[in-house]
Amino acid sequence: MNILFVCTGNSCRSQMAEGWAKTLAPHYQAKSAGLEAHGLNPRAVAAMARQGVDIGSQTSDVLNHEMIEQADLIVTVCSHADAHCPIIPSGKRKLHLPFDDPAGFTGPEEEVRAGFDRVCLEIKSGVAELLAEAAHYATE
Repeated sequence: MNILFVCTGNSCRSQMAEGWAKTLAPHYQAKSAGLEAHGLNPRAVAAMARQGVDIGSQTSDVLNHEMIEQADLIVTVCSHADAHCPIIPSGKRKLHLPFDDPAGFTGPEEEVRAGFDRVCLEIKSGVAELLAEAAHYATE
């Protein structure tokens, strides 16, 4: 199964979701993309590293038609991407798993770090639930 995670800038949430999917289900193909490419957020990389997952070599990519065609399941992880995602061809399944945008967190560094860690773990939980149901999506 090929899973494509989509958010606005492909810098935090979709990158973390891709990393969790690759870690939790290495037998699936996981990729992420954004409506734009803002570059990999160093705080997202650090939050994942604190969980033992290295996403530092992932790239920030703009969503394109080929990615959509290759995906069996498209998962939007922010409301903006969900509302503005290109039309999905028939036969493709699309889900929406919204998460807070950690890139927008402000305040003291320890609070921002805690926010990234919280979202990171929420994404892990959401991806784990998604993967637990993945066989269902693959057979429909």
